[in-house]
Order: sequence, then C-alpha cells, then structure tokens
Amino acid sequence: MDGMDNVHKLHPDNEGSDRSQDAVHESVQDVAEGIVHESAVRVDATGDVVDAEVIEGEILSDEESAALDARLANRGALVRRAVSTSQVVARASRTVATHDRTKTAGKVVLREGFTVVQGLESWAKRAWDASTQGVYRRQIKAAEAVGDREELKEWTDRKESATERRHKRLMDLPKLAWGVLKVTVAMMVGVPFLVLLIAILTKMTGHGSFTGVWLGFFALIGFLIAAGALVWSGVSIAAPFLIVLAAWREGKRRAEPPAWLVTTADAEWDAAIDETTIAKALEALRIPAITQYLKAGLKLQFITPARVDGRGTHAVVRLPAGVTAEKIARRRGDLATGLHRAAKEVWPSTGAEAGILDVWIADKGALAEGAGEYPLIAGGLVDVFKGVPAGKTLRGDALLAPVMERNTITGGMPGQGKSSAARAIMAGCALDPTAELRIWVPDMNFDFEVFKPRCSSYVMGADDDSMKAIRDQLVSVHEEVQARGELLLKYEVPAVTRELASAGVGMHPLICLLEEAHVATQHDTYGKEISQLLVDIVKLGRKRGIHMVVSTQAPTKDSMPRDVTRNCSNGIAFAVGDHVANDALLGQGAYAAGHRATELIPGTDKGTALVKGFTGERSEMLQWYYLDVAKGHDQVTPLIKRSLDAIAKLGKTIPDSRPVEIETRDLLTDLDQVLGDEVRPIADVPALLREHAPTWTPYKSLTGKALRELLEREHSIKVPSTGNRYPLDPVTIRDAIVRRDQGITADLADSDGSGHAGELAS
Repeated sequence: MDGMDNVHKLHPDNEGSDRSQDAVHESVQDVAEGIVHESAVRVDATGDVVDAEVIEGEILSDEESAALDARLANRGALVRRAVSTSQVVARASRTVATHDRTKTAGKVVLREGFTVVQGLESWAKRAWDASTQGVYRRQIKAAEAVGDREELKEWTDRKESATERRHKRLMDLPKLAWGVLKVTVAMMVGVPFLVLLIAILTKMTGHGSFTGVWLGFFALIGFLIAAGALVWSGVSIAAPFLIVLAAWREGKRRAEPPAWLVTTADAEWDAAIDETTIAKALEALRIPAITQYLKAGLKLQFITPARVDGRGTHAVVRLPAGVTAEKIARRRGDLATGLHRAAKEVWPSTGAEAGILDVWIADKGALAEGAGEYPLIAGGLVDVFKGVPAGKTLRGDALLAPVMERNTITGGMPGQGKSSAARAIMAGCALDPTAELRIWVPDMNFDFEVFKPRCSSYVMGADDDSMKAIRDQLVSVHEEVQARGELLLKYEVPAVTRELASAGVGMHPLICLLEEAHVATQHDTYGKEISQLLVDIVKLGRKRGIHMVVSTQAPTKDSMPRDVTRNCSNGIAFAVGDHVANDALLGQGAYAAGHRATELIPGTDKGTALVKGFTGERSEMLQWYYLDVAKGHDQVTPLIKRSLDAIAKLGKTIPDSRPVEIETRDLLTDLDQVLGDEVRPIADVPALLREHAPTWTPYKSLTGKALRELLEREHSIKVPSTGNRYPLDPVTIRDAIVRRDQGITADLADSDGSGHAGELAS
C-alpha cells in the first residue's frame, strides 16, 4: 500500500489541484534525480494531471517520499527547468528513431546495395543469353505469337547465322591455343638465345663482360616480376571495389529498384514501359474480358512490341474479343495510373481495327522540355500551302499547322497560350510573301500590334467604332468570298492552288485573325451580324484561299456560333474547364473518346494544347513555339521585317485584296468653291484648282486654254473673250450646276429666250 500511495502521486484522482501540482513536481524531480529515467506528464489548464506515463521507475518508501517533498519546497525553478529538459530529451530520443531522414538514408543504402545485386544478376542473365542465344529465342517466340512470318524468318535466319559463327569460333579455338603455345615457347627459347648472342658480342668487342650482360638480363627479369607483383597486389585490392562499382553501374543502367525502396526524393525514377507493364496496366482496369483472358494463361498479342518512339514508348496491342480500344481510351486516367504516368502522358487510340489498341506513353518529364526555339528565328520563309511551324509533339517531332483549305479555332482558359498559338500561325503566314494578313482585336490588346506593318487591315479596340470597323472588314471579306468564287469558275479549278495564288489574279492566300472573338460576337449592336458573317466565311472561304483564325476564351453556344466551331477543321484546345468547351474545340464526342484538354493543368501546362486536324490522328498533344513580343525582347518584328524585305525583292507591295477606293472630283463644284463671288481670268483658275486639290492628277497639268475647252465640251459653258482675258463668272458655273441637278439642258434653257437660266442660277 505504501508503494501504491506513492504511485498515486503520479496519478491523482480527487485530491485537488494542489495535490495534482505536487504530483507533477514529484514526477519531474524524479527525472531530475535520475530516479525515473523517462516520463510523459500532461497537465490541463487548471493544473490537473490528465495523463502521466511512467516508462521506467522506482517506488519510494514513505520516509523517502517525505524527504523528497521537503526538498521540493525551495526548488520550483529547478523543477520547471527539469520539466523542459526532460521533455526535450524524451522527444529527441523518440524522434531520432523515426526521423524521415533516417528512414530515407536507410532506404538509399538498401537501394544502392540492391542495385549492385541487380547488376550482378544482369551480368548473369546476359551471360546466359549469350550462351543459349536467348535474345534470338525471345524474338522468335514473339514473332510466332503475333503470327508475323517475315519477322519469324528473319530472326530464325539470324539465329542460324549466330550459331554458325559460334561453331566456327569453337573450331578455331585449338588453332588459337596452338598458336599461343608456339609463341610462348619461341619467346622462352629465343630471348635467352638473343641474350647469349649479345653477351658473346660484348665480350668479343671489349665493350663489357659476358657475365655483366647476363646479370643485367636477370636484373630486368627481377624488376618485371616485382612490378607485376606490385600491380597484382593493387589490382587484387581494388578489384572487389571495381567489381562492385561496375555491378552498380550495370544495375543502374538496366534495372530498377523495387517500389518499397524508392523514396520521395526519387520522384524522377521512371518505371520501365514494356509489354509486361502494359499488360498489367490493362489487367488493373478490371474489364471482365481482359481479366478472364489473362487468367486463362493467355498472353496479349503485341502487334508492335513496346519500343522507344521519340520522347516515349509506343506499342500496338490486339485486345481480347469484346473489348474495343475506344473503351480503353475512355479510361485513360485509370490506364495511366497502372503505367505510373499522369493522364496527359498516356495516349490510347484505336488502331487499324476496333479491337486494336494503339498506345503511346510519354517519358516522365517530357512535357517539361517544351518545344524549344521557333525554327525560323534565324532565317527562312514559308509556303502556306505546306503549312506553318506550330510546335513539337510529345514525341519531339516538329509539327506544321495546315493553313490552306482550312479554318482554325483556338481557345482555352485565360493565360494558357491561345494568343501565342494564333501569333505563331500568323507569324508563319507573314513569312509567305504572297499571303495577305488581316488582324482584328476587339480589345485594347497589344499582342498583335507588331504585325501592323504587314497587315492590309488592322483594327484594335472595343468601342463601337472599332466594332463597326470589324463588321465592315468582315463584310469586305464576305464580298471577297463571292468574287473569288467567280474566279474559280473562270479558271475552272475546284480550289486555289499554289500556281494560281502566285499568278497575281487576286487569288493569293488571305489569312484573317479575329482575336477575342467572343467579345465581337456578343456585342449588343454588331454581334449578330458579325456572327453570321463568320459562319458564311468559314463555310465558303476555305476553297477560295481564305483562312479564318478564330481565337476565343469561351467557345460555348452562347458566345460562338456552332456553325463556326463545326466548320473549323483545325481545333486547338488549351486547358479548358469542362467537356462543353472541349468538344467545341476538338469536335463532338472528343471528350467521351478520351481526347480531353480538361486534363491539362492551368499554369503547369501553359503553352501545351490538344490539337485536331494537324495530323491523321484524331488529336495530338502539341507544345507550341513561343514568340515573344515584349519590349526589349521582341522576336516577331525581325520576322515581319524579313517578310517585307522578301516582298520588296519581288518588286511588289503588301498583298491587299480590299476594293480600291477611286478618288473622284466634280469640276463644277470645285470651280464654285475656288471662285467664290469673284470673276477671274480663266488663266488664273488652274492654279486655284491645284491649290484646292493638290493630289488630283487632272489638275496638275491643267492650263487656262484646256479648262476653257473642257467647260465648253463637257458642260456647254462658253467663256467669253472679253478683253482677251476670258473671264470666268461664278454665276455661270452655279447656273450650270443647277441645270445639271434639275436635268435641264443648255438648249432648253436658251430656247425660251426668257433668261430663266440666270434666275435659276441666282
């Protein structure tokens, strides 16, 4: 009971807060005195002990306990310090044993050791394969599995050739051994004989002694033996370390550690993608037909075995009966999980048949590499009939954006790259000297201001006047569509060709960009008209050499006419928020088929888009080239200058298909304005006309005599020769204007003799 009383000091129940505080002091003092080696005491806000755990302790007698109570009275400060110290020590002792760094270091050591074992295993496997021709046997087995007779014959022939070469080498081994033996015997006999000959010659010539030559020879042999022994000792000591290092390198290069040895610091560690990995990933989808197929012991048929393709791995798999590739594509995210990839790094699609899965898996980090520098920064021009540089696929292949007989819609969340994509397309088109550019930006946005010198039409602004100007430009393009249709009939061609575009007959490529198109289509006054014009242009313009680029943030039914999205064969989808925007850019059903720009992460995947219409694939992941227009790092202006220089070398001006506004002037009206109310000699009037209209060509060479003849011939005005000065009276000019406007001829005015013409003029 005495012992229990003392234990109760650490676990009080109803003895009051003072007693509880004493218990805390006692337990802590025990730690300070070394009586209790580790303890954990928790006290609530009132000072009551709510939990106390004695890990190791010693029970005190009543006398010892009383003495301890007395010592505690004057040692409160020491107790508090002891509490802090003991808690830190206890916490540190527990932390060291479970610290993440300790665990990580342990895993690293085990992993590197396991890598060495894997290297030794790799050597063993390679040696076994070399002795049994395992490489050839596996390829022959794979060819048999897929029924590829040509591949089977090729690998069978290779195996037979390898077997024949090996047999020949084995047959040559005795000859090789006999040759080595002969060389060894010859050296053992020849070298001493040579030394003997040298010794005799030395003795006969008196340049040395016979014995000295032999002593030197034996000294050389001794030195070589000692050096060999020294080298052998160093090699024997270093050999284990060198073997371990070589095995580690072999294991690092050809194998991977097990998942339980990979730490969080090894995020770059990439799982090998091969037939086994792909089969396991498909099995993990738990599709009944696949599960039953594999449980039956059957293996999936790889029409194309997993092989490196650009920045990833490509394989073609024949799926079990009843499973379509489209079904796998719909579960791309689940498939990516089994392949240890992000969803955007796995691209399953339908192959030559519905049941053939064509899958490409990107290497980890492939998206981070980007597209690199725009390929035409240093120099070069473009033929839009062949396409313009756009970017690189995940495989690392450069891709061209098709232009002719196409229309393009690009969209996505703000700041993800849609304007950059439009800029790359327009920059490429600008580098074709035959292409005409028109850019309209219904916003105060300077992303395309640098293109202005190359454009035949450039509008920027969101005010009503700018919207009207954009509407008028679309009307002009719509009229151009009709005019070019007549030219197609005239030249009897179904669509514009490169030859026709370069012939200077008004069929050159016309590339139009409507940036932030949703702003224009939703304008209160001109929105409906702009929308209808866009629909007509994208429907009819493509065969006439007119390419419309529509850039928008929100390609929904409310912001963009469906007939625009449906007729844009080029779709560019950056990160979008939902399946509606996804299908508007990539085509109806794209989301359900697994072509999902919704899986692109805003910010992280900036500059990366899912595109359709660029290749034969339903969609392709594309990393776009970026052209900077920032002040001080403008990359577009040099391209525009190169384009203008190329146009000038051809002896042409910037292509412009807009109707030419022919200036017209009315001679009588101009005369009325320059004469005023003063009668002037006709010889002085041409100078007044030139001053009034300095750019009007007919006035530049006009003389008084020519003007007098022109007035009489064209307007029936006779200028009298009063005083041989031929004065021109403004009243006469006004009379002629009134008669012309009212359809009264000069003859009728003179026939009544009443002088009414003068009254009309007045």
